[in-house]
Amino acid sequence: MSEFLPSDLRHRLMLEELSRISDEGGGFTESWEEVAELWADVRPASGFERIEADRLSGTVSHEIALRYRAGVSPAMRFRKGTRLFQILAVIDVGERKRWIKCLCEEREL
Repeated sequence: MSEFLPSDLRHRLMLEELSRISDEGGGFTESWEEVAELWADVRPASGFERIEADRLSGTVSHEIALRYRAGVSPAMRFRKGTRLFQILAVIDVGERKRWIKCLCEEREL
């Protein structure tokens, strides 16, 4: 995919980032905070199953395309309802700051 149409952006996703709040014991608590609500194109790319901790675990990789937004990084994730998409890589399509494509992994099917 090199160019996208606005009509391709038909999935409403929440962009979230990890927040760490220090506690009184010298540690911290982690929670995910919403950064933005975005329209995106979500396309499955591949999938596989494997055994983890003596149980079957499924993984599906996706390409998620959206309008360019500065600051999107692999430390973030997308959420659509109960589905979570961990961002693995962010690509500025054509290096024109118009569209970004995120390579993501959805786990625990």
